[in-house]
Amino acid sequence: MALATDGPTRRKFLARLQGEITRRGTIDVLRHGLKHGPHHIDLFYGTPSAGNPAAVERFAANRFSVSRQLRYSSDESRLALDLGLFINGLPVATFELKNSLTKQTVADAVKQYQLDRDPREKLFEFGRCVAHFAVDDHEVRFCTQLKGKASWFLPFNQGWNDGAGNPPNPDGLKTAYLWKQILTRAGLTDILENYAQVVETKNEKTGKKKAVQIWPRFHQLDVVRRLLADATEHGAGHRYLIQHSAGSGKSNSIAWLAHQLIGLELNDRAVFDSILVVTDRRILDQQIRDTIKQFAQVGATVGHAENAGDLRGFIGEGKKIIITTVQKFPFILDEIGNEHRGRRFAIVIDEAHSSQGGRTAAKLNLALAANGAEEEDETTEDRINRVMEAKKLLPNASYFAFTATPKNKTLEVFGLPDPQPDGKVRHHPFHSYTMKQAIQEGFILDVLRHYTPVESYYKLIKKVESDPEFDSKRAKKKLRRYVESHEHAIQLKAEIMVDHFHEQVLSLNKIGGEARSMLVTNGIERAIQYFHAFRNYLSERKSRYLPIVAFSGEHEFGGTKVTEASLNGFPSSQIADKIQEDPYRFLICADKFQTGYDQPLLHTMYVDKVLSGIKAVQTLSRLNRAHPKKHDVFVLDFMNDVDTIQQAFADYYRTTILAEETDPDKLHNLKGTLDGYQVYDQQQVDELVELYLGGADRDQLDPILDSCVAVYREQLDEDGQVDFKGKAKAFTRTYGFLSSILPYTDADWEKLSILLNFLISKLPAPIEEDLSAGILEAIDMDSYRVEKQAAVRIQLPDEDAEIEPVPASGGGRKPEPELDRLSNILKVFNDQFGNIEWTDEDRVNRLITEDIPRRVSADPAYQNARQNSDKQNARIEHDKALTRVMTDVLKDDMELFKQFMDNDSFRHWMADTVFGLTYE
Repeated sequence: MALATDGPTRRKFLARLQGEITRRGTIDVLRHGLKHGPHHIDLFYGTPSAGNPAAVERFAANRFSVSRQLRYSSDESRLALDLGLFINGLPVATFELKNSLTKQTVADAVKQYQLDRDPREKLFEFGRCVAHFAVDDHEVRFCTQLKGKASWFLPFNQGWNDGAGNPPNPDGLKTAYLWKQILTRAGLTDILENYAQVVETKNEKTGKKKAVQIWPRFHQLDVVRRLLADATEHGAGHRYLIQHSAGSGKSNSIAWLAHQLIGLELNDRAVFDSILVVTDRRILDQQIRDTIKQFAQVGATVGHAENAGDLRGFIGEGKKIIITTVQKFPFILDEIGNEHRGRRFAIVIDEAHSSQGGRTAAKLNLALAANGAEEEDETTEDRINRVMEAKKLLPNASYFAFTATPKNKTLEVFGLPDPQPDGKVRHHPFHSYTMKQAIQEGFILDVLRHYTPVESYYKLIKKVESDPEFDSKRAKKKLRRYVESHEHAIQLKAEIMVDHFHEQVLSLNKIGGEARSMLVTNGIERAIQYFHAFRNYLSERKSRYLPIVAFSGEHEFGGTKVTEASLNGFPSSQIADKIQEDPYRFLICADKFQTGYDQPLLHTMYVDKVLSGIKAVQTLSRLNRAHPKKHDVFVLDFMNDVDTIQQAFADYYRTTILAEETDPDKLHNLKGTLDGYQVYDQQQVDELVELYLGGADRDQLDPILDSCVAVYREQLDEDGQVDFKGKAKAFTRTYGFLSSILPYTDADWEKLSILLNFLISKLPAPIEEDLSAGILEAIDMDSYRVEKQAAVRIQLPDEDAEIEPVPASGGGRKPEPELDRLSNILKVFNDQFGNIEWTDEDRVNRLITEDIPRRVSADPAYQNARQNSDKQNARIEHDKALTRVMTDVLKDDMELFKQFMDNDSFRHWMADTVFGLTYE
């Protein structure tokens, strides 16, 4: 074709190639080549099949090349990348490399791609490069489409200690696996042939289509390769348990595995004749089709088995991948065991996702009745285990079971046996990607971080109510009534939940104002009662939001038969879509949507049902789906305690629940210590917050942060640096928790938390620490800004009220309290009279600092003396008023009255204190 020399033919070909890459993307062009005039031109030779010398020779002719300092810009700037990776002259990947010894990390590489690499440049256009890598000596991240600041870089790390990052490498850098294992000639070819793909998704509502380029994450690549290697070595008849957390991308892992199991060979014969995928998720079905579409005709390869006859037909037609549901699974197993003993099957089970509809249809229960009695609250996982036990494991099938939270029974049925020295046999998964790693890598959120039992919630509220840094006028009367009187009425709880959601979630603009909540109830009757209570109270509050109720079947309520559709006013099938739209913000559930429901907009969960074990993990995990604007989640639990929930999660992820250990006083202490280091001053805090909330970009904030970092580096010794950084992290974590509970906290705390959130990630580590933790500290500035603007709007009015000028008009005015005035009064009270055993110390504190001064201040004779007489006469009238008020208190608090009448020192102290609070 005369392509080696420049001329019209070569230019025409290059123009054609350029057009095809723009239209189809590099992956497709490498895989399938292109047609040019009468010619078909292969641009890449794939992995050679065994015993095919010609294919081996062709593969060896591929040219894998690396260019350093790759100049990609055609304009005068002549910008260059650190590395470009090419196959046969076509760019496949780009790299920005950093070295922590020069104080630059993977985060700097990511920032470089986001801010300095223009996505309009030809090299960075969608589909031209398969992946862009940010690499340092600790970790690797990648991005498949550059979009400026919105470029999303995912971790590509091996994981370490069940968490994020990479293990130490005795032979060199922690990230050496990238070029030694992944980007080898064979390794990269495998990814391009079997994993990398461009998938088109369609928004059902808008009809818009969107192309997404996919590159596997490390654990996805690792699990599929290990499973394929083991099945190739050992053939059919084995069991594999894959424990991959939510957020691990199980759907893609299953699709890639199913597709590649087809081609496995052992002794010149296919290892598996057919691949069965058992799932209840429509999305997985679609993903398998999308993956297969890249390599083969979907219609000829994939079929849906609704019954045993379908299975027989598909096997006869030579369909390689057969998708079926959990309901049909027992019949399919019978068929395989009876009629197809001579064939070999791979059974891939997506079992952790039970259907959203709670208990599966009666048909399934009947089908399974022969396999043992059905258990209460049985999950899909239980059903599959029961079927497996009853049918026994078929010798002509291998099982690949994927689950996030395996039960003991699942481990026993599918796990690898591990005999112990004491004779016992433990079982463990073939491969795992833990909840801890998924949280640390930012794919899911830690739902326990802000888990709060209602008792702890109340203690925290009560603790700060009497302190003037908080708005005591907004005392949580309903909450107090609930906890103290044990009046656990549905209406009261509904009001507490609705109030919390409006004050703590909506007003703080959580998830960019899109946050939703879920209420988990203990039955259909209770769910319907809550639905009506929520609707009535939302209407009373004049709120524009509405609840949705979700339960299965028909239920009699108030003498009428009702369904979720009749109550909601739309079909059940629309619930999952409707909750994403306004005015719906509350999803009230009875055994529905508690497993397998992925909704990133869920922010808050209210629990009014006893939970334990795996049920607790699966239910609370509904909140963990990540969203670019989601920085935290919140659980308010009316029925369970911290120990039960912590124990439930311990098997999957050990984490700390803050509710039991958080004391607002701790924040005063932490702030005091941090201020004392003088790393920042108040002017810097105010300036940064003002700039940030005003919409400033990072480069305007950096000078302030950098000057703080300079002080930290130069003026603190190593111990001081360790202490400052540790306390800064403790402050942001504790404040983040408290601010999700207390509606009106302290503006100074809020401002400091904003500064520290940006400063912490810039502070150099005093001792070498795993930089993989950096991903946790990366903040989506814009969505975080919106939340903080809302938080500051709520808090600053309290601060502003303290600096307003004295009104020119006359009349009584409440004095400005000193910031910690009431706290000091309580301290003196506790120091002097702490030996008195009060039945309810909190109540006495409140009476002395709030109720009694207010009532004395309102006494007409005392008011008259304050306005028209001197201090001495006012004191006389005050003491008379105090005695009158204390006589009234007798009805409410006999103990306090008795101390006032009988204990001279107490009476004098109290008279001085109340006079000090009320006289001006």
